[in-house]
Amino acid sequence: VYYKRWCFRKAKPGAGVRLRGLTMAVNLDKEAYYRRIKRLYSNWKKGEDEFGKVDAIVVSVGVDEEIVYAKSTAIQTWLFGYELTDTIMVFCDTKIIFLASKKKVDFLKQVAITKGNENANGVPPITLLTREKNESNKANFDRMIEAIRGSRDGKTVGVFSKDKFPGEYMKSWNDTITAEGLEKVDISTVVAYTMAVKEDGELGLMKKAAAITSEVYSKFFKERVMEIVDADEKVRHSKLAESVEKAIEEKKYLGGADPSTVEMCYPPIIQSGGNYSLKFSVVSDKNHMHFGAITCAMGIRYKSYCSNLVRTLMVDPPQEMQDNYNFLLQVEEELLKELKHGVKISDAYNTVLDYVKKEKSDLVSKLTKNLGFAMGIEFREGSLVLNAKNQYKLKKGMVFSISLGFADLINKDGKKEEQKKYALFIGDTIQINENDDEDDEEEDGDDAEELLGKGARSAALLADRTRMTAEEKRRAHQKELANHLNEEAKRRLTEQKGEQQIQKARKSNVSYKNVSQMPREKDIREMKIFIDKKYETVVMPVFGIATPFHIATIKNISMSVEGDYTYLRINFYVPGSSLGRQEGNIFPNPDATFVKEITYRASNLKAPGDTSVPSTNLQNAFRIIKEVQKRYKTREAEEKEKEGIVKQDSLVINLNRSNPKLKDLYIRPNIAQKRMQGSLEAHTNGFRFTSVRGDKVDILYNNIKHAIFQPCDGEMIIVLHFHLKNAIMFGKRRHTDVQFYTEVGEITTDLGKHQHMHDRDDLYAEQMEREMRHKLKSAFKNFIEKVETLTKEELEFEVPFRDLGFQGAPYRSTCLLQPTSSSLVNVTEWPPFVVTLDEVELVHFERVQFHLKNFDVVIVYKDYNKKVTMINAVPVNSLDPIKEWLNSCDIKYTEGVQSLNWTKIMKTIVDDPEGFFEQGGWSFLDPESEGSGAEEDSESEMEDETFNPSADEEEEEEEDSDEDYSSETEDSDYSASLGSEEESGKDWDELEEEARKADRESHYEDEDTSNSRKRKVRTPAPPSKKKRRS
Repeated sequence: VYYKRWCFRKAKPGAGVRLRGLTMAVNLDKEAYYRRIKRLYSNWKKGEDEFGKVDAIVVSVGVDEEIVYAKSTAIQTWLFGYELTDTIMVFCDTKIIFLASKKKVDFLKQVAITKGNENANGVPPITLLTREKNESNKANFDRMIEAIRGSRDGKTVGVFSKDKFPGEYMKSWNDTITAEGLEKVDISTVVAYTMAVKEDGELGLMKKAAAITSEVYSKFFKERVMEIVDADEKVRHSKLAESVEKAIEEKKYLGGADPSTVEMCYPPIIQSGGNYSLKFSVVSDKNHMHFGAITCAMGIRYKSYCSNLVRTLMVDPPQEMQDNYNFLLQVEEELLKELKHGVKISDAYNTVLDYVKKEKSDLVSKLTKNLGFAMGIEFREGSLVLNAKNQYKLKKGMVFSISLGFADLINKDGKKEEQKKYALFIGDTIQINENDDEDDEEEDGDDAEELLGKGARSAALLADRTRMTAEEKRRAHQKELANHLNEEAKRRLTEQKGEQQIQKARKSNVSYKNVSQMPREKDIREMKIFIDKKYETVVMPVFGIATPFHIATIKNISMSVEGDYTYLRINFYVPGSSLGRQEGNIFPNPDATFVKEITYRASNLKAPGDTSVPSTNLQNAFRIIKEVQKRYKTREAEEKEKEGIVKQDSLVINLNRSNPKLKDLYIRPNIAQKRMQGSLEAHTNGFRFTSVRGDKVDILYNNIKHAIFQPCDGEMIIVLHFHLKNAIMFGKRRHTDVQFYTEVGEITTDLGKHQHMHDRDDLYAEQMEREMRHKLKSAFKNFIEKVETLTKEELEFEVPFRDLGFQGAPYRSTCLLQPTSSSLVNVTEWPPFVVTLDEVELVHFERVQFHLKNFDVVIVYKDYNKKVTMINAVPVNSLDPIKEWLNSCDIKYTEGVQSLNWTKIMKTIVDDPEGFFEQGGWSFLDPESEGSGAEEDSESEMEDETFNPSADEEEEEEEDSDEDYSSETEDSDYSASLGSEEESGKDWDELEEEARKADRESHYEDEDTSNSRKRKVRTPAPPSKKKRRS
């Protein structure tokens, strides 16, 4: 037996695939069984080597917890997919007999159905015998001996001589064979050769095992070694090996595999500090890791199939060590060239040996005695070892663990004892193919990971080839995504064509429906300005006639005092003037005659006999118009907020007192001016937040798009955030993001307080804060688990991956943006930032230049009418991790040195989707797209015409973005926002138009346009409107 059974085998009943007490129906892959039993019988009938000497084959498996790898259990797993303990199998020329317990017999009945004397699948029929537990099983043994005697000459049986299982049952069976005088022939080698050629299903399992090994090595072990070296920690080899074994219990390293199907092939072997043994039978010693040459060997078994990986990490290596390491890589390449279908194992070994003799003859004696072995269900196949004596030929489909190294090398620069000697050891899992150049590095699926970690970190050696191939792999995937993206977007836009957005006409407000509603006030008769608050109308004298104007028609008013007169100027909305962002620009009757402005003048001097100064009327009118205008706009804004609100179902209250509940939470956005605490309770179909003063906010489960739990690790608050499908109303505003949080520490620090590192009060406060954090985390997790159980997993909370987070400024301040499984979020700052990944079309990186420390991220949505999202000031060292994350999420990304005018780009696409995709679609963003360097002039012209910002549009975009931000993110009350109207005569748009006309006359605009077309980069930006106005 090659290996002892390790303790982890007991801890993983799912991975061990043993069938002892079958309590439920287990399926057997009948097709695989028939294919493989036919292959076994076919090779037996050929009679090559030991197969020609046996009349029957006997496989007996007992119970021995110490045995991990045995040929007897391997052939069972190969045939049935499971190990069957206390089972005897006898393969005769014309029949097959299985002796097992009742439950195993029931399991084997799936392949024991016979048709006449011959099985329907062309293999001998199966006879199932049930083992008697309390008897000697003599009758069953006699039947099996009789079958052996009737098979061919009936004198010799093929057995696996190394497999010796303890126990009375196995002893009595072996005694029976001996008593009968049957000659035993060891058939381990020929059976191993039969099983060595893997089917596609087996290769798939081994590739998965190899991929998991690679993940554990690169994401856990290599990172851990780097941490140890950076922190100068003292860690024992044995402790580090144990941590690797524990790592395979964590799903993040298993590439989605079920942890119960994964186990180590052998305890990881970590060696350093001059003590090296380049074998797989050694164990990691208890010496501390030395920062020189560190060898690591680890293998992971997935669903009974093994894989193996060997790497050497070097810290600050001298040049000679690096040269020897690079030579070892070349030796491995030579070996890979030789390992192909039809080649004798000994010939491949000798070719490699000759290569070493020719290139560096002094290293021949240092080379490992064998260069690897065949691998499958058993970790090491002793009869298929890559050495000078093995005469077997390689076959397509075989899988080998190649492992080669140089031992006892002398480091001339070494001063300490542990530095003087070192070893280099590398190995991969490879598959034999027919063509010379198709040896597939199964360890990692391609060359990208083949060399991962064979070097060391930046201080030592990390092969550039690894990074290059990883980047190439990413680019290949991105190319596939680009093709799919253009096709999908073209199809989607073609379907949506014709669904033009209907622009909303300006609301027509009528002051009075008939003359009887006109007020009969004294001021109207005296031709003064009168404000009717009830009908929100200003009655003004126009050519001696009292004329009513609804407050909605007034754009702004201004009052000024010049000398003895007061002037009141009233500007009205008219077609052509700006009414805000595209809303209400269409008038119900644009061809009618409009009054643009009216100015009134009144004296400031009191005439004899007058009760008051004449200008008092204008002053009162100015004040009251302002009040009415403010009240009207506030009401309109509230109505606008309510527009498009989807009516929610009613919350079904669960009166059960054991409802999941969290107390002492704050809600954002605030319900009132001041923040208030309250409690969040989960009911039958939604949550209800109740504040201390009785305000209620209901959030239904079916309206939640993302439920995000932000733990307090590294944060000052702990948050439950809900990003909603449809907005809800509370606090007189509509909201699609609602969060509940509580503070976990002092957000402010008293700088005046004298602090001392050993101050007991401070230490006690820190300890209390740690305890509170732990308590809050537990409470929130408990609440989440209860809610998920209550909703039967329909509502799942996502936790942001802090390790994948990056800094950026989606609004005005920089914050940590963190991916979740389905979104990119920041919920600790306000306003929150939530982007659903399924809605993202592509991501473009702007201003990616060598000399810049930051770049911008532009997120384009599948809904092209939706404004793109900009994340500014992302550190350039986050570029590669972001690319890796987007690539893993199947999201296309591009990068460029320019900042583009996205308002114009999106408008161009929506207006003419066919033309956009005929010109290559989104490939214009990719610097490596076809034709990018062919016709520079035509390309630059196209970019200028279609995508480069002109001065006017850029100003519009800037103005839009400012308005967007203020409308979406400011929490100030309406009085502030609504009272900020410009109170002047001509509005700025009219002045802008006049300026443009003047420019045109002076031929300045043509000159300016040509300059802007030459300018591809938006910085420095053209002057804003405010600068022009000054």
